[in-house]
Amino acid sequence: MKAVRTDRELECPEIDAGLRARGVDLVTLPDGIAEADLIGAVADADLLLMCYTPVTARVIESAPRLKGIVKYGVGIDAIDIPAAMRRGIPVVNVPEYAEETVAEGAFALMIALAKRLPEISAAVSRDGWIWPAQRWLGRDISGATLGLVGCGRIGRSMARMAGQGFRARVLGFDPGVDAAAMRAAGIEKVDDLHEMLRSCDFVSLHCVLNDQTRGLVGNAELACLKPSAIIINVSRGALIDEAALVEAIVAGRIGGAGLDVYSVEPLARSGHPLSPLFGRDNVILFPHLTFFTQEAMHRLEEDTLARCFEILDGRPVTIRSSDPRLRAQASGVSFG
Repeated sequence: MKAVRTDRELECPEIDAGLRARGVDLVTLPDGIAEADLIGAVADADLLLMCYTPVTARVIESAPRLKGIVKYGVGIDAIDIPAAMRRGIPVVNVPEYAEETVAEGAFALMIALAKRLPEISAAVSRDGWIWPAQRWLGRDISGATLGLVGCGRIGRSMARMAGQGFRARVLGFDPGVDAAAMRAAGIEKVDDLHEMLRSCDFVSLHCVLNDQTRGLVGNAELACLKPSAIIINVSRGALIDEAALVEAIVAGRIGGAGLDVYSVEPLARSGHPLSPLFGRDNVILFPHLTFFTQEAMHRLEEDTLARCFEILDGRPVTIRSSDPRLRAQASGVSFG
């Protein structure tokens, strides 16, 4: 058996050791590998593991022995699932390993910006001390209004932290979740996104990326926000019109942003659409690492190995995701 794991910069020693212990010939490939090179690597592969690298129809069609594609993570936008389904190749992700972890990351970004931790810490590091001048005034989470765009598992965890934990008012926009389910999670359902945004002191995005949500927050939505509002995105970069976000922040039309995801990754200090945000006191640019904790990575590697072994053993692979793109599969899968 041969397995190919892309994006080896994300170190996964348990996955690599587990596959090799089973006698699998494991090839690891770097992030950003060219499609032609990936095609060459998977030509005789039984299993493909990916995190960020696009798995195109050409890649899939060039792998006659391929028995399964495992996304060691959540988002499946980079995989041509219809092409895999045409070949009867199951696609699986690991959706549950970091729900609390990513929510904690989103909350950390929010509270760090509310309390102005990055700029105050930088000032103390530079000057040795600061006094309580108006420019350093922070803000409370308690009594503020948090708006959630997407109220799935991660969104509901964020709601619990902000609402039960910090006594914030929590609003939610998610056409796929009914008012009763939101109420049970401590969220007030709002059916109009613009109406919700006008009320928010903080906004946090927790929805999947698809044709309906791409660019969901653009010029019109940013214009609804208060000048002091802070926006957090730990979900998918393309949910936001990033050019519009840069313009709004540079012009001072919103209070700031905490970002962990970007439509083009990795970031760069120059030549990137978001380069103008580097070095701004009211912006935190995190390198897509809110998922990256010891506990979450152990869960990710453990679950990934379980899915790999199902595929290599010829058993149906367990789909735990509720994503309809994965639930539409009818070959080589079971639903957990």
